[in-house]
Amino acid sequence: SFFCLFLGVCGDEFSVLRSPQSVVFRDGSWPIPGERIPDVAALTMGFSVEDDLSWPGLAVGDLFHRPRATVLVTVKGVDKLTLPVKGISYPIENAVPFSLDSVANAIHTLFSEETPVVLQLAPSEERVYMVGKANSVFEDLSVTLRQLRNRLFQDNSILSSLPLNSLSRNNEVDLLFLSELQVLHDIASLLSRHKHLAKDHSPDLYSLELAGLEEVGKRYGEDSQQFKDASQILVDSLQKFADEMFNLYSGNAVVEVVSVKAFNSPLTRKTRSILQSSESETENPYNLAYPYNYNYSVVFNIILWMMIGLALAVIVISYNLWNMDPGYDSIIYRMTNQKIRMD
Repeated sequence: SFFCLFLGVCGDEFSVLRSPQSVVFRDGSWPIPGERIPDVAALTMGFSVEDDLSWPGLAVGDLFHRPRATVLVTVKGVDKLTLPVKGISYPIENAVPFSLDSVANAIHTLFSEETPVVLQLAPSEERVYMVGKANSVFEDLSVTLRQLRNRLFQDNSILSSLPLNSLSRNNEVDLLFLSELQVLHDIASLLSRHKHLAKDHSPDLYSLELAGLEEVGKRYGEDSQQFKDASQILVDSLQKFADEMFNLYSGNAVVEVVSVKAFNSPLTRKTRSILQSSESETENPYNLAYPYNYNYSVVFNIILWMMIGLALAVIVISYNLWNMDPGYDSIIYRMTNQKIRMD
């Protein structure tokens, strides 16, 4: 399986927290277009993309050893998170909404028989999409707002160990933010019970969208103590989640964070149209060759030699007809001559 963690905070910064030796990110301040973030995810997984990505931040790396999974966590409502200094960060230009649907389609096309784990989740919108082995692994995962609220008040929830500081467990906005952190914890916990999935040969995909911090900022203000505490709690939770997933996949993971204040609304419609056009070509979105069939050589030889045989037969028959003596070789003339003689 294949794991690479993307944290997409819709805003100004794209940070790489962890990456294996097979994936090389160069240290620099090269801006990355927001709409090309899915292409970065695809390239780190070893997939091809329609348009070449001329972004110097991503080097070629080891083509024969690719990460086992990709996780993209989109955090909305903050332009920058105070992440560990050891990571590499790049500015984002043209911060538009993006989707990993094209990456999921590529995984389905190339690894359909191995049923890889594909999980796309937006808790605040109650939007969930699970395919393959994710249905069995995350069948107990809380996905609706009611389930998330109930999950928080169970004995083994993060409320028992997380320092809330100025946040309150009696406020709906605070609970929404905390419930998203609970989802991160539960994903790593559930996956740890199925560690064999992190060792198979099919790549896995995790795409998560978190909007709780944005709601906290709207409710209390971005200068409030609640927002500052929530930001710090989010950073700690994301780092812990990244480390857990990185370890579950035996260090073969890319951990990234996209930090953006808000989507670039004037380009939202354009971006959606691009996504829709790519989704309409789900049969072959990357213009890949059709899967090789082992009967191809057999069918090819049958058709080839049959055509050669027919061509030779046509040549021989045409040659004989061209050089035929009608008075001697034609049965019509011979039968006619015998009938005349009998008369």
